[in-house]
Amino acid sequence: MPFTIATWNINSVRLRLPLVERFLAQYSPDVLCLQETKCIDDLFPAKAFAALGYRHIAINGQKGYHGVATLSRHPLSLKEKRGFCGIVDSRHVSTTLEIGGRTLLLHNFYVPAGGDEPDPEINPKFRHKLDFIAEMNDIRAEQADGAASVLVGDLNIAPLPTDVWSHRQLLTIVSHTPAETEGLEAMRVQGGWVDLMRQHIPPEEKIYTWWSYRARDWQLSNRGRRLDHVWSSANIASALKDVEIVRDARGWERPSDHVPVIARFALG
Repeated sequence: MPFTIATWNINSVRLRLPLVERFLAQYSPDVLCLQETKCIDDLFPAKAFAALGYRHIAINGQKGYHGVATLSRHPLSLKEKRGFCGIVDSRHVSTTLEIGGRTLLLHNFYVPAGGDEPDPEINPKFRHKLDFIAEMNDIRAEQADGAASVLVGDLNIAPLPTDVWSHRQLLTIVSHTPAETEGLEAMRVQGGWVDLMRQHIPPEEKIYTWWSYRARDWQLSNRGRRLDHVWSSANIASALKDVEIVRDARGWERPSDHVPVIARFALG
């Protein structure tokens, strides 16, 4: 059966509710994982999403900062709202659902941005980011019961040279420094995760999912980065049929600086 997961850093779910509604109406994914919702659980616009068929929602919200939410057409079981680095931030929620006769464990992540200075000795935000990625090593793709796993979200790191507009110029810019890219790649490999975007789109091709608000003309300059990711366990990777980056969403009215990424599977 066809099954679709989308991920999107929405940068305030209440402010950009019309954009999420537009996306859901147009693309109708089975599951949408949102990051940076900036909304406590009680104020999350669940009724608006239920009206569109997304009645199953798992939220880990926080006032004014961070926050993740998983919206689904299918029943969800809340697995975990995990804290990292001893800091009370709403940056993770995991759920399980039954699709095509199999159990799917779905992680929704919002990794810290890391500030501006790529030196953990003088920038505690960067230290936090590196520690967060290291602690994510505990999140493994393979499950003891053989269930499939998917990990999505704004990981705030562009790991490959082709994940940024200029590898040389961004080597000292937070999100593409060697400390971040090497740490993320080590965590991905050790955890047994498959980078589904790069399984579908060859590593030599450029991929961007984020364009800065600071750009006068984001489309013309096209100085993007791939900060949003879709990973899976090996036992579901072969079921991937397509990955779509909804670039047009960056040009919608009052947009997020991130765009949705959609992964389509054939399960059964």
